[in-house]
Amino acid sequence: MDKTQQMNIQIMENLLNWDPLGYGEDSYETEVVDVLQAVHVYDSVSILAQKIQDIYEFSFEELIPLSTCKKKAQELLFIKNSGSCEL
Repeated sequence: MDKTQQMNIQIMENLLNWDPLGYGEDSYETEVVDVLQAVHVYDSVSILAQKIQDIYEFSFEELIPLSTCKKKAQELLFIKNSGSCEL
């Protein structure tokens, strides 16, 4: 398994264990895939946090606080960046 696959699995597991709206961890499969894609596109915590908020709001018509989304964005970008460092 290459580093990108490992990183994607870590990000997916992180997101699948996140229940930001209280619907149960199995309620967000579509959103997890959309956020995973966004992680690959954006390197800014602020922009990624806004995208995360938008993705979940679009699906559930509920707003996750931006501060919560920023914390998640930081975690996801940490996973992304720790997997891409090579000497």
